[in-house]
Amino acid sequence: MKRAAYSSPRGLRWGVALLVVLLHIALLLALIRAFAPDFTARVTEQVFGTVTVTVTTPPPAPTPAPQPAPPALAPQPEGAAAAAGKQAVPRPIAAPSPQIVIATQAAPPVVGQGSANASGARDSGAGSGAGGQGSGTGAGASGSGQGGGGIATKAAKLSGDINSARDYPEATREQRLGDYVIVALTVGTDGRVKGCRVHRASRDSQADQITCRLATERFRFRPATDATGRAIESVFGWQQRWFGPTE
Repeated sequence: MKRAAYSSPRGLRWGVALLVVLLHIALLLALIRAFAPDFTARVTEQVFGTVTVTVTTPPPAPTPAPQPAPPALAPQPEGAAAAAGKQAVPRPIAAPSPQIVIATQAAPPVVGQGSANASGARDSGAGSGAGGQGSGTGAGASGSGQGGGGIATKAAKLSGDINSARDYPEATREQRLGDYVIVALTVGTDGRVKGCRVHRASRDSQADQITCRLATERFRFRPATDATGRAIESVFGWQQRWFGPTE
C-alpha cells in the first residue's frame, strides 16, 4: 500500500514563516528595552524629532494712545436781565343773552272749556293728520218765545272722535301738519249736531269741510239746558289740530 502524500498549501507556509519572523523581532525589541533603555529613548527621539510643529502666537494688538482732553471753555459773562413784561390782564367775558322766544297764542274766539289758549284742545293723536280735541259752548242766549232766558248748563260732548289720519286726504297732508281749524257746531235738543260752520279756517279748506262733516256724523252731546232744566239748542266750539308723527 502507498501512503497518501499530504502537502500544505504554499500560502500557508509563507504565513507561518512571517509569523515566526515577527515573534523574533518582538522578542529582540523586548530584550533591548530591558537591557539598554537609553538606546531605545534615543532611537524614539530621532524618529519623532524629525517632525516639528511650530505654533506661532500672534502679537497683541497695540494699545491706542490716549486722546488729549478738549480744552475747557472759558466762562462767558452773563447777559443783563430783560425788562419785565407787561402784566396780562384777562379780558372780561360776558355771557350772551339767551335768545328765548316766547310764543304767544291768542285765545280762540269761540268760548269753550279747557285751557285759555287751546279751548280744551288736547295735543295727542295717532300718526300724521291726527287732531287734538277741544270742547266748549258758544256764548249767547236763546228762548222759546214764552220767556227769555240764558243757558244754565252748557252742552257737553259725550262721544265721537276725529283722530285718524285716514279721515283726511293724503295729497294735502303737508298743508295740514301743524295747522288747525275751529268750527262752530250747532247742537240740537236731542244732542246731535244740526249745523256746522268754519269759524277759523286752516290752510287746507278741503280738510275744514271734512272736519264739519265728521263732527256732524260722529259727535253726540248732552244738550244745554236753561234755568228751568229744559234742553235748549246751543253752539259748541271745536278745535281740530293736525300733528306730525313725532308731535
